[in-house]
Amino acid sequence: MQAPETVPSVEVLSLTKIYRQGDHEVKALDDLSLSIYPGEFTAICGPSGSGKTTLLNLMGALDKPTSGEVRVGGQSLAELSRRQLSHLRRDRIGFVFQAYNLIPVLTAYENAEMVLRLQGVDPKERSERVMGILADVGLEGLEGRRPDQLSGGQQQRVAIARAIASNPAVVLADEPTANVDSETANRLLEIMENLNRDRGETFIFSTHDPRVLERAKRIIRIVDGRIDDDKALP
Repeated sequence: MQAPETVPSVEVLSLTKIYRQGDHEVKALDDLSLSIYPGEFTAICGPSGSGKTTLLNLMGALDKPTSGEVRVGGQSLAELSRRQLSHLRRDRIGFVFQAYNLIPVLTAYENAEMVLRLQGVDPKERSERVMGILADVGLEGLEGRRPDQLSGGQQQRVAIARAIASNPAVVLADEPTANVDSETANRLLEIMENLNRDRGETFIFSTHDPRVLERAKRIIRIVDGRIDDDKALP
């Protein structure tokens, strides 16, 4: 855990999220508060319907809370316009989804480069950064292949490269090992561990995968929208 004076990468304060289903209300999150600090490798776990994916979506500014506050790098999301939120998602948050969400007509290089292109990064710097990241995730020599020419594990590596290309404050990974075999899952987790250790990337996983939990340095268990347990591991 980082020193208290360190600004959290992500902080949620008294977060509540209620979904309405007809005449019924479902409280996905219930007055939840949590801070994730730079360089953490954190897994959020819990039974199905516990609220872990809802929490990641709120942290990533993909949804808005019913009440409470989310801060990314000290910036309150409630203070941002829709355009500013879009820029924050582009510049400060990396996303890794279980379905990969790659653009099928683009190559691995072009998918990983997209955020930097949107940011207007100089082409030479873009190329150096993307090629370095693709090498870091084990895709050197495959940068010209489109998603349909890559295995599931390779596609997820592209997604990881895309997520870290802009040096985000945090990478949110929602069940990133769900659609790959055990060997590939372990390799993906090893890659993310290395990025965490060597680049200081902050990772938050929503998962029920024991392989992720075995590698996490902090495990937060959510039950019925509340934190049931929060422990740092050696």
